Amino acid sequence: MSAELAWRWVQEGRAVLVDVRTDAEREWVGFVPEALPVAWKQWPGMAPNPAFDEQVRAAAQGGKPLLMLCRSGVRSIAAAQRATVLGLQAYNILEGFEGDPDEHAHRGSRGGWRRRGLPWRQK
Repeated sequence: MSAELAWRWVQEGRAVLVDVRTDAEREWVGFVPEALPVAWKQWPGMAPNPAFDEQVRAAAQGGKPLLMLCRSGVRSIAAAQRATVLGLQAYNILEGFEGDPDEHAHRGSRGGWRRRGLPWRQK
């Protein structure tokens, strides 16, 4: 789903926003204050988060759909698929937090949560 629709659902209380990026990404690139941090993979080495299933189930306790946000929309697809396997309703947020790469392979200027002017902060 689009970032704008995801934010609307969060504001309306219809869904839970889940940030599946690493702790380092949230700290250095920025984060959405309303999002629950549940890393799909974690440093060092981008190893799978062994607590992902438990954490994502806890995020879904209220029975609301989960809206998965990552850097570019790739890890969030995998996280949403895993949540679905666990019996949860989950959606991927297109373009992620930083958007699609430009012609120089840099992110931040083509789409994404930040570029679309949705709420976020930097520590």
